[in-house]
Amino acid sequence: MTLFRLNIEPGHSIFDQVVFAAIKAFVSGEFQAGQAFPSVRALAADLKIHPNTAHRAVQFLIQERWLEVRPGLGTVVAERPGVRASERKRLLKQEVEQIVVEAKRLGVGLPELIEAVAAEWRALDRIPEAKRK
Repeated sequence: MTLFRLNIEPGHSIFDQVVFAAIKAFVSGEFQAGQAFPSVRALAADLKIHPNTAHRAVQFLIQERWLEVRPGLGTVVAERPGVRASERKRLLKQEVEQIVVEAKRLGVGLPELIEAVAAEWRALDRIPEAKRK
């Protein structure tokens, strides 16, 4: 069974949605380093997506070092490598810029945006707690 949730949204790349859902599961703690990741076949069946899409997503996650292949064990969640502060700042700036542009397009004010980010942060922090109960 796949441990992360995915609601396919029409108009968005299924590949991108699968990759985002997997990364969200990694950063929230739903998947731990060393934990087995579903096979391509299981991922495709659970998410009801084409096996080629599941294969591309798994290969991308391996390439980006979110997953690693261990002989005899299969594909497992990799240890998260440290990111240099300058690289983290550069990558975060790109993402924040996209969020701010979208918020302004929607007419969202700064306080509302900050609260939305804080609420999402808290929700991700609660995911591992909910799994332990």
